[in-house]
Amino acid sequence: MVSLVYFLLSYVTTFGTPAPDGDLAAPITWNVALFSIFALHHSVFARARVRRWIARIVPAELERSFYVWVASLLFIAVCALWRPLPGMAWEADGVLLWVLRLLQAAGVWLTLRSAALLDFRELAGLTFLTPDGVRDVAYKTSGPYGWVRHPIYSGWFLMVFAASPMTTTRMVFAVVSSAYLLMAIPFEERSMRASGTGAYERYAAQVRWRLMPGVY
Repeated sequence: MVSLVYFLLSYVTTFGTPAPDGDLAAPITWNVALFSIFALHHSVFARARVRRWIARIVPAELERSFYVWVASLLFIAVCALWRPLPGMAWEADGVLLWVLRLLQAAGVWLTLRSAALLDFRELAGLTFLTPDGVRDVAYKTSGPYGWVRHPIYSGWFLMVFAASPMTTTRMVFAVVSSAYLLMAIPFEERSMRASGTGAYERYAAQVRWRLMPGVY
């Protein structure tokens, strides 16, 4: 929760202020490399083989908590060390500004509502595994999970792109983070198919779209 609140504060405040005119290449390279470190941890350490290796270092029941703590600290570091960029992609006013604000509010609601439908304690690493580590997952089909399979990611897209002013700093963060999500979805779904008992295949057959109904 601290890492997510810190991100929101950073996105609203420091990310929303353009840097003085200067070089773009160096800070963009730094920012992409910074986010890549977070993304590598977030993806690589979620793989079953790596999780088994981590379980040898920390108690098995704390493996999820360890993963969440490291990911949260890395996300705070990304927001704190993100370099500002000069320039602005757009700055809306009037009706368009309110449209963007409504879309951003919808993104926040979609993300929070989708997280609330899941076991939030498990997402945060507060729910321990059973002694044998086996869990028969039942995928949600109510609310946003009946519209798309990854509504938290859909909400993220709305949050980061429906911003005004859209500084270059915000734009680079939005593009890099969203590109990571698009690349991560197929790997995440493959892991869920491999670790389940056919539940995800049944869910995917029932909910066809990943992020946006009728598009993807």
